[in-house]
Amino acid sequence: MSDHSSEATPLELFRLELEERVEHLNHALLELESQPGSREACDQVMRSLHSVKGAASIVVLQSLVRVAHRLEDYFVAVKNNETSLDQQAFALSFRCVDLFQDVSRLAPDEIREWLAARSPELDELVESISQLLPEGLLPSPAPRSVPADISNPFAGAQDGGSSMPAASDRVVRVEAENLNRIMALSGEMLVEAKWLQPFADSLGLLKDRQKDLQATIEALRLQLTEAGQATSLELVEKARVKERECRDTLTERLGELELYALRTTNLSYRLYREVIGSNMRPFSDAIVAFPRMVRDLATSLGKQVQLEVLGKGTLVDRDILRKLESPLTHILRNAVDHGIELPDERLELGKPSRGTIRIEALHRGGMLSITISDDGIGVRYDEVRDKLVAQGLFSAEEVEALSEAELCEHLYQPGFSTSPEVTEVSGRGVGLDVVSSMANEVGGTVRFSSVMGEGTSIHFQLPLTLSVVRTLLVEIAGEPYAFPLARLDQIVAIETAEINVMEGRECFMLDGVSIGLISARQVMKFPEAPQTDGPIPEVVISDHAKVYGVVVDRYLGEQDLVVRPLDPRLGKVANVSAAALMGDGQPILIVDTVDLVRSIDALLQNSGLQTQASRQPAKQGQRILIADDSPVALDLQARLVSSRGYQVDRVVNGMEAWKAIRDNDYQLLVTDVEMPEMDGIALIQTLRKEPRFRHLPIIISSSRDAEQDRLHGMEAGADYYLVKSSFQDETLLDAIHQLIGPA
Repeated sequence: MSDHSSEATPLELFRLELEERVEHLNHALLELESQPGSREACDQVMRSLHSVKGAASIVVLQSLVRVAHRLEDYFVAVKNNETSLDQQAFALSFRCVDLFQDVSRLAPDEIREWLAARSPELDELVESISQLLPEGLLPSPAPRSVPADISNPFAGAQDGGSSMPAASDRVVRVEAENLNRIMALSGEMLVEAKWLQPFADSLGLLKDRQKDLQATIEALRLQLTEAGQATSLELVEKARVKERECRDTLTERLGELELYALRTTNLSYRLYREVIGSNMRPFSDAIVAFPRMVRDLATSLGKQVQLEVLGKGTLVDRDILRKLESPLTHILRNAVDHGIELPDERLELGKPSRGTIRIEALHRGGMLSITISDDGIGVRYDEVRDKLVAQGLFSAEEVEALSEAELCEHLYQPGFSTSPEVTEVSGRGVGLDVVSSMANEVGGTVRFSSVMGEGTSIHFQLPLTLSVVRTLLVEIAGEPYAFPLARLDQIVAIETAEINVMEGRECFMLDGVSIGLISARQVMKFPEAPQTDGPIPEVVISDHAKVYGVVVDRYLGEQDLVVRPLDPRLGKVANVSAAALMGDGQPILIVDTVDLVRSIDALLQNSGLQTQASRQPAKQGQRILIADDSPVALDLQARLVSSRGYQVDRVVNGMEAWKAIRDNDYQLLVTDVEMPEMDGIALIQTLRKEPRFRHLPIIISSSRDAEQDRLHGMEAGADYYLVKSSFQDETLLDAIHQLIGPA
């Protein structure tokens, strides 16, 4: 339902007026508190109180008139230097603003009853303000109500008028569902308009064929002329006339159609942009209550905190703006409680007594970028480590090895908090969990960074709108899919030679980091395609802890898509977040990257991963070299491997293995660690330095079963580390099969 302001009741108009005045009063009072000498802020308070008084007088809310009038008297005295502002004055002023805000949140038919029930409280508030006035300065009497004006909600107030919304104000209230439907229809119209151009192209093709027909008729006419067949020439001439008429008509209509297609597409695009724009709101709408909240919380904790906001006019999708309110509230409360120090502590650290929290919003790279930073103490990493150990998540040795970035990741975990006790402000461990969940929900990302003693920064990267998403189109098993670009870390194509296999799992190096590789076909339970030559296309996705490279069949390009939610009756569709229509009207599914990471985790836990090697055709006569100084172990392994059809050569030390590998073509090496002349670790390191053997699959078989020995072997460049006692269950054969396939 939508209704113009001229159709609203007087009390409804008053409530809307009060909402706006509360925002102005909060802003001006906060400025006065930080800059007591600001005459502009004092004037703003007086103007807002005067407007509230006039509006309340019109709708005959005399109790509110008296409160606003008495507070206005006090600020008149402040402006005239007859009194000064103190903490008591600010406390009473904010108490009045809270009263106005409570009234603005009531239904119009509840306002009078609510005020009547609180009459004693309002009388006490008026009396408290009166006591702030200097002695000898009698408060002026409150204005009388003007009942006659009730019928005209736009009449000027007795004290000089109100800024109530006028009938000429071009403001329409529209329900969110209606606006969402209009947005969906405008998106469909944009798609449908694009069908006109292909139709025009088909008529253009028809025109070209008609030219061929004309040439054919002309050739026939020449032949008949040479043959002297006059009767046939008359028929041909009639065909020429009809063809010319059809061609002229087609040319004329084709031009009109192309012009219509261009105008319709342009009009549809303009309509679509206007509808999208109507769903955008300035960022300031999301932070109206935050300056006051930060001030009140800091006062209750005995701290001095200033909130700075940059980019208030940055336009944000209405739905994202609504979802931002809760995460920003948690971040600001944490910053005041955990981050900003007490004034005495800040002075001892060489900082100003007043702490600063800064919020900055801007558009960057087609995304909404929001940064919340403070100049407080920062994250106490020692406390985070102690908490992780206390919760049994890590041992004391393991937690010391965690980097600061890894420690910050654990702050997002549900229930995690470094606060020693639960208070009204913090301690339950839900704050950053809410922040992370919101970012994932809208298809964005959040990064957390902190420097001990200097402060903390939280950075959001969010889409500008939830209605339109910029995507990478890919093909998987013959069908198009869309990956939101905001959720992709990188888009890369790698060569098969760059793929390594470590403990049965494929990986590749990207910017010095090893990233697991998995096929999108396998995750989505499609049949695997035969391997082809050339670079392998993939998209790199991640959550806070894991990074994966997802192999796709091919890239199809980038495109803006109008998001269409799936039918609720379908429930949660695995690995899919929504649907859309492409320019040609073809439906396409939008991938849920967070869910895709979960599916990959589940696949890995179930050991269902298929490697690149197992997808390659089986190689014939594969040779394996086994190096071990123990005759018993060497014979046992050689017999075991030979029984599966592999060709096996044996050597008894690392130096012989090095010579054999240089002189022969081996598909895999199995080596012990402790050997004479050259041990297994030195052998692997030597091989990895040679470009020819950099990707040679290597398995270590050792009697050493300590974790540090396994890590030493893997760091040297081995693909598998096996303990010899496990050979009896064919672990060695499984590892060989994973690395090079069957014999």
